Amino acid sequence: MTGTPAPFTADDYQARMERAARAAADAGLAGVLVAPGPDLVWLTGYAPPAATERLTLLVLAAGQDPVLVVPTLEAPDAEKAAGAPALTLRDWTDGKDPYATTAPLLDAAGRFGVSDNAWALHLLGLQKALPGTSYVSLTEGLPMLRAVKDAAELERLAAAGEAADATYEEILKVSFAGRRESEVAGDLADLLRRFGHSQVDFTVVGSGPNGANPHHEAGERVIENGDMVVLDFGGLKHGYGSDTSRTVHVGEPSAEERRVHDVVREAQEAAFRAVRPGVACQDVDRVARAHITEAGYGDRFIHRTGHGIGVTTHEPPYMIEGEEQPLVPGMCFSVEPGIYLPGRFGVRIEDIVTVTEDGGRRLNNTSREMAVVH
Repeated sequence: MTGTPAPFTADDYQARMERAARAAADAGLAGVLVAPGPDLVWLTGYAPPAATERLTLLVLAAGQDPVLVVPTLEAPDAEKAAGAPALTLRDWTDGKDPYATTAPLLDAAGRFGVSDNAWALHLLGLQKALPGTSYVSLTEGLPMLRAVKDAAELERLAAAGEAADATYEEILKVSFAGRRESEVAGDLADLLRRFGHSQVDFTVVGSGPNGANPHHEAGERVIENGDMVVLDFGGLKHGYGSDTSRTVHVGEPSAEERRVHDVVREAQEAAFRAVRPGVACQDVDRVARAHITEAGYGDRFIHRTGHGIGVTTHEPPYMIEGEEQPLVPGMCFSVEPGIYLPGRFGVRIEDIVTVTEDGGRRLNNTSREMAVVH
């Protein structure tokens, strides 16, 4: 396994904030307003101690220095953030109006991009203080803000993928038959942590008919000999995400089960081979979907082919019909077609892929052939 990467520096965060301000200006926005959450961590390295009703807001706009508005009682923590040297802190105390502190930083007639998880309470407070302003979510206004990863981010994503691969290799050694889905899910979580994950986001174990539900929550069903089992798991390592899926079989599979698995594996391979700069996101989806449709299972592929990944396990860009965003080197996303036969079984195969200068590179490299477990 790779070692711990060097931490991001104040210069790294400054470059990200400048990039965000430029992107906002290019999109016709007056600036970007970032509440606590993944965007704030990515832009500043600051994660407030807990969700709070007190206003914390990063204000970015082209031509002005970044300002982070924070409650006075949380200012000492904000000052310790890696990106703090690249911004100005503006604090407000309980009993004072935080919007009066924030309003002078904003264009009173501007349209701003706002991080998706901003509290309505705070957005309405800003609108009341500055009735001439308007707002758009960052997913709508700047969907590609975090989409293109630099070399240091790619290193972290590769390490997360390597840890997920190691987890899969180990889970193949455990017993499946006679154990509950929840027990195997617990094994997956333990392995992800053993291989360096600080956070486990999901451990899907869908056995038999439960595999036909793509987001099945691992439950108390006892896995039986003859079951197909969908495994989908991931989380964060070094602050960046992993997400991989493989489908295994308990005992020898039937000819039909092998065929369905082969169709999904071939669709996943075809979609991966379609990845290269300039190709529209929707075209990756179209390639996978065309192969599955040709095999007669088009109506049983019931989700998008992929989603972006970075400091969160799901983020733009999305590999789905209608998404015309062209692929750019440094983008990272899943390629995960599936077939789901209600009441019977499901199959999904998923790798994280990054766009290179002339194609794509998988960040998951375990076998995509069907593994037989006991």
